[in-house]
Amino acid sequence: MKTLAARVESLRRSEIRVLFDAADDQPDAIRLEVGEPSFTTPAHIIDAAAAAAREGHTGYGPNGGLESLRHLLSDKIFRVNGFSAEPTNIVVTPGAMNALFSIYMALLEPGDEVLLPTPGFPNMDEMVRLFGGLPVFYELDPNSDFIPDVDEIDRLCGAKTKAVFINTPSNPTGAVFPPAVVRSIVDVTREHGVWLISDEVYDEMILDPAAAHASAASFPGSDHVVSVFSFSKIYAMTGWRVGYAAAPAHFADRLRVLQEPEVSCPSTISQKAAEAALSGPRAPIEEMIDAYRRRRALALDVASSEGLTVVPPAGALYMMVSISEAPSSSLDFALHLLETQGVSVAPGSVFGPAGEGWVRISLAADDELLVEGLRRLAKTLRAQTVVAT
Repeated sequence: MKTLAARVESLRRSEIRVLFDAADDQPDAIRLEVGEPSFTTPAHIIDAAAAAAREGHTGYGPNGGLESLRHLLSDKIFRVNGFSAEPTNIVVTPGAMNALFSIYMALLEPGDEVLLPTPGFPNMDEMVRLFGGLPVFYELDPNSDFIPDVDEIDRLCGAKTKAVFINTPSNPTGAVFPPAVVRSIVDVTREHGVWLISDEVYDEMILDPAAAHASAASFPGSDHVVSVFSFSKIYAMTGWRVGYAAAPAHFADRLRVLQEPEVSCPSTISQKAAEAALSGPRAPIEEMIDAYRRRRALALDVASSEGLTVVPPAGALYMMVSISEAPSSSLDFALHLLETQGVSVAPGSVFGPAGEGWVRISLAADDELLVEGLRRLAKTLRAQTVVAT
């Protein structure tokens, strides 16, 4: 029997999956590693999907998404993200991950380099490698609140660079890049003639009132920007698998063509649910975001009282906690924490070279579990530090 393709055999399994599997064996574990909203999809969205199914919206749809949804997305992008995207510039995908997969498939030839942040969104480096690309990491410094150094991005862009990837609000750091920084990245990538992939799946999830999200495509000279969004986090619709990309016309057309051999089309029923999410009441959405803001405040209070070193997140669902004083790797620390304290966190090594020495917690857990989980984490860290000294 012939072997599988080398690109598949060489794929590495994310270490966060090791934690998922281990935590699944502990039904009472406090799950702080899961980057998923703790809320059920709002009722009006579920009701709209059920009604759409009864009305017969159960067949194939266009490769790039329903026109009715793309019109609503055009309005949303203008209102929330501050730039114009015609429905023909928008491609609906089965989740933002599929949008990113198609974008890299459209861009990369073997040997092309992609600049990726570290700590950064997991799976990006493996996705780049899958298409023969080479990840090149730019570091997000915790002393600068995990905001990128634009000069470093400028230095790293070379003859082989095909694209730069940014993610703001950020998974895993919770950083929200200031508008001036985003604009500078737009300018630098344009000067180098490389694509800018802007992952903005947490665009409306701003937790710090002093922060403001800026979309890369909202700045002048951004015709090299491809923007990626999702319904998963903002609307608690992770399982519905609806994402979308906004891209220049030819790029969007190629993404639509790619959908045919990849997935045929996104789920029609899920798209009707997404339409209800956009056109329905905002109150349930604001209530969820308010809960995350409350949990952020709780997490910061506990971290302060327990002597933990953290970088306060400005957005998204996460907070990075330093374990640099622990004698073990972040994976070993996370496994030990789960085994001895019943608390599951994401090891920083998942998030690239600069993630080591950190763990990520999710603010999606209920208030009491979040507080208790952080206290147990602090207890474990203190015990390991004492042993190490």
